Amino acid sequence: MLTHLKQLLTPEELAQARALLRAPGAPWVDGRRSAGAQAQQVKNNRQLAQDSPSAGTLRALVLAALQRDALFLSAALPRKIFNPLFNRYEGAANHYGAHVDNAVLHAREPDQWVRADLSCTLFLTPPEDYEGGELRVHERFGHQDVKLPAGDAVLYPATSVHEVRPVTRGARLASFFWVESMVRSDEQRRLLFDMDMALLQLRQRHGDSPEATRLTGTYHNLLRLWAST
Repeated sequence: MLTHLKQLLTPEELAQARALLRAPGAPWVDGRRSAGAQAQQVKNNRQLAQDSPSAGTLRALVLAALQRDALFLSAALPRKIFNPLFNRYEGAANHYGAHVDNAVLHAREPDQWVRADLSCTLFLTPPEDYEGGELRVHERFGHQDVKLPAGDAVLYPATSVHEVRPVTRGARLASFFWVESMVRSDEQRRLLFDMDMALLQLRQRHGDSPEATRLTGTYHNLLRLWAST
């Protein structure tokens, strides 16, 4: 399941993020430093140095945005979030071939291991500013290309084979990270998400009816049954 998180960043936050990433002294390094053995063979981009002050500021900005986004919290049911990273595709360093992310990753901030249940890409460049650069997620019956407005993000299963198509004009800036969910099963997360969205619509239409209250109890009982904290 792919989930589109609209306007995750405010216009002011987006402007701040782009200013830091486009600053003349921004410390960009070879993106292969953070890739696993298989991914290193197909990764060709630049990445903001994790230990830089600008990376710290941007991490805090993205994490704060995630915590206030109700759709992200419902879809991901996050237990841990890998410290957000930031990449750049342009010129000769312009693509990331098909790969699968590592199952377990070590996050520097905070110092913790994170099981990658979900992957997330937050787009920071308007789509009209560059050509190519689609996030291509391979699914059982084909693939889906994702290229979203600046400030929007897409959440998708980390088990998916995916790639970033070559950027042939301009520069693509983005943040990316992984989520360890309280509910490990993708199928169970999807059922909980569907129920949560249906409950939201039910309350909007009929208020807190007795039926909505009972179904809310069922949602939380299922979450209690499946979640690990």
